[in-house]
Amino acid sequence: MEFRDDQPIYLQIAEHFCENILLEKWAPGDRVPSVREMAVSIEVNPNTVMRTYTFLQDKGIIFNKRGIGYFVADEGFIKTRALRKDDFVENELPRFFKAMRLLDMTMDDVARYYQQFENNKDNDENK
Repeated sequence: MEFRDDQPIYLQIAEHFCENILLEKWAPGDRVPSVREMAVSIEVNPNTVMRTYTFLQDKGIIFNKRGIGYFVADEGFIKTRALRKDDFVENELPRFFKAMRLLDMTMDDVARYYQQFENNKDNDENK
């Protein structure tokens, strides 16, 4: 995993978890890697991973079965989407809107670029 300097590492690991859940790589009830397994695989301190797991558990995305491990919660997908949506609206959209204003872009411009993105995504999936 490549880490950025603009956000705490534990939150970047949480984003990775959320992405796996939203892409349905991890379904409700699936066991997620242990703290130690995750720490070794992404080369970070186990305490950092534990902080991630505590954060996700506090948000209701994962839960711990004592002695067995961590699992995706039944409501994990819904809560993950809500968490990511809130983060997007609070953090990403204001930066995006500011960039739009500075670049003198309209919503029509954005819609056109979004359509191009979707068309390219469809082409990429058909390869």
